[in-house]
Amino acid sequence: MQLRIQKRLAARILKCSKNDVWLDSGRLDEIKEAITKVDVRNLINQDAIKRKPSQGTSKSRSREKKLQKRKGRQKGPGSRKGGKNSRLTKKDKWVSRIRVQRKFLRNLRAKGVIGKSTYQNIYLKSKGGFFRSKKHIKVYIEERGLGKK
Repeated sequence: MQLRIQKRLAARILKCSKNDVWLDSGRLDEIKEAITKVDVRNLINQDAIKRKPSQGTSKSRSREKKLQKRKGRQKGPGSRKGGKNSRLTKKDKWVSRIRVQRKFLRNLRAKGVIGKSTYQNIYLKSKGGFFRSKKHIKVYIEERGLGKK
C-alpha cells in the first residue's frame, strides 16, 4: 500500500520530516483515500496520523564514561585535551599544596613539636614556595633539629 503522498502532506502540515509521521495501522484504508491537504488535516485531528515524539541523545554512554572516570580510567594522554596547566592551573596546585603545608604546621605547633618562632619561620618559608611538600617540611625540621624533644 503506497502512502507516500499522504505522508508527505502530513509532514508538511505537521512541520516535520516524513520519517517523523506516524500512521495508524488500523485505519490505513481511510488514510489511503485522503488525497488533499484538508483530508489529511481531518485525519490528524482524528488522531489517525500523528507526529512521532522527537528522540534526543541518550545519556547512558556519558553516564558510563563518568563512572569510569570516577574510578580513574580514561584519563590517559590520549584522552587529554589542553595543556598541563589548563587541566589543573598553577594556582590550584599552589592552593592545595599550601593548605596541606599550613595544616601540617598548625598540627605541629598544637602538639608542641615546634615553637612559635620556628612556626613563624617555616610558615614564611612555605609562603615563599620554599617547600615542595609536607615531607620536605619534615625533613627540613629533622635536619636542622628544630623540633622539641
